[in-house]
Amino acid sequence: MRKDLRWKLAVIAIVIGASLWFAFPLDKRINLGLDLQGGMHLVLEVEAEKAVESITERLANEVSEALRKAGVTGADVRKVGQEQVVITLADAARAKTLAEVMQAFPTLVPAGTKSSAEYSYKLDDQRVRRIMESAVDQALETIRNRVDQFGVAEPTIQRQGTRNIVVELPGVRDPERAIQLIGRTARLEFRLVEEEQKRLDEALKGRVIEGAEVLYERKVNKQTGEITRIPYLLKKQVLLTGDALTNAEVRIGSQFNEPYVSIEFDREGARLFERITAENVGKRLAIVLDDTIYSAPVIRERIAGGQAQITGSFTVEEARDLAIVLRAGALPAPVRIEENRTVGPSLGQDSVRQGLIAGLIGSILVVLFMLAYYRLSGSVATFALVLNILMLFAGLGYFHATLTLPGIAGIVLTLGMAVDANVLIFERIREELRVGKPPRAAIDAGFARAWSAILDGNVTTLIAAAMLFQFGTGPIKGFAVTLSLGLIANLFTAVFVCKVIFESALAFRPIQRLSI
Repeated sequence: MRKDLRWKLAVIAIVIGASLWFAFPLDKRINLGLDLQGGMHLVLEVEAEKAVESITERLANEVSEALRKAGVTGADVRKVGQEQVVITLADAARAKTLAEVMQAFPTLVPAGTKSSAEYSYKLDDQRVRRIMESAVDQALETIRNRVDQFGVAEPTIQRQGTRNIVVELPGVRDPERAIQLIGRTARLEFRLVEEEQKRLDEALKGRVIEGAEVLYERKVNKQTGEITRIPYLLKKQVLLTGDALTNAEVRIGSQFNEPYVSIEFDREGARLFERITAENVGKRLAIVLDDTIYSAPVIRERIAGGQAQITGSFTVEEARDLAIVLRAGALPAPVRIEENRTVGPSLGQDSVRQGLIAGLIGSILVVLFMLAYYRLSGSVATFALVLNILMLFAGLGYFHATLTLPGIAGIVLTLGMAVDANVLIFERIREELRVGKPPRAAIDAGFARAWSAILDGNVTTLIAAAMLFQFGTGPIKGFAVTLSLGLIANLFTAVFVCKVIFESALAFRPIQRLSI
């Protein structure tokens, strides 16, 4: 046997061994997509205007603090609408000081005056556009972090349009929990409680209390399951937010064995938390998440070290989900569910069965055609076809790719492309045999003449598959992945493997007539 033939056979043996290693077991190597194993498909809309409103409110608080430090007392600073900050001076003569203070806020531009003591500013349009764009990008990353910690295999999370986010979660069996986890704004705030019962009673009767609002603490009786809501009157001023968190994890209390969430602040957050607790000893500090009070403990002493606890009537699962959203960060703006589709596992099983049946029937028909039309050479093409599919599944297994229903369609199309390459080669060999060339020369010439056409056809299709992968959504990407892997495998099996088989047959004994 020729030396070059030995190393070629060794390469094929190595490829077959590696393909078997990476392809099997299929259920451990390859993930099934949303359409095959069921799961969730969500389209979320980011309410980016809320992010603008939040920034405007924060700037209003910063302006108020800056005026106080500049000695301008009695000034009323309030947010109006989404983008406007209105400042009313108690002393109209302090307008010059106001102008000097506002120089530190370049994103707030003058929007006219209503009187000599009232000034209006608004966020400039460019800043508003940047905030809204950033809100969608940040929401995308936050949702991705939450899903990653939730533990879903091969999720699809991508932006769609200007403010929509598509989330596909294969294999999710608890859609309500997933929706709560993904869509939760998770805005954590620390705010002081108004202790005066009279003011709380007035607020509950509908009276507007300046600088305060009523929020409720949710209590669950673990024995009866009864839920009670306890009202608190909280100051609107937010002393500290979850932006300063560095970690959140579930722990079990030593006294009652109940789960709670332990949180840690960064250096600036720890310093601020220490100052807040030092200045408000004896007062109640409410821990508020998405306008729900989780606890409102009395501050007994100054708390240093940058650590706090969020307690409540948690189950372990609820505490774990809360820790996930706190670690992943708050959404910069609320998200609204535009579309919510749940694919059941039974539908997925039907899709798998029908797809496999279609692929199997197509494969059998192709093999029968090749054997009937090209006789013994058709068996060479069949072997190459089987190796092509094996290499394709090995590629899916190696990259832990997700197989979707369009992906199965890509596999079927790969069968057609592989057979097309063999047909080109075999027809070229036939042409060479008709002009009287011996089998070895006809095989060499046939492969050489067909190579350029095979390469052109596979490369152009591969470029199209790459574009589908780059710009397509989840199922389309599944089609592009299987098609691309199949095309790459086809260049190896149809050209290299088939030719080696023919050369091996000629090396063992002289052949006067090819069965083709």
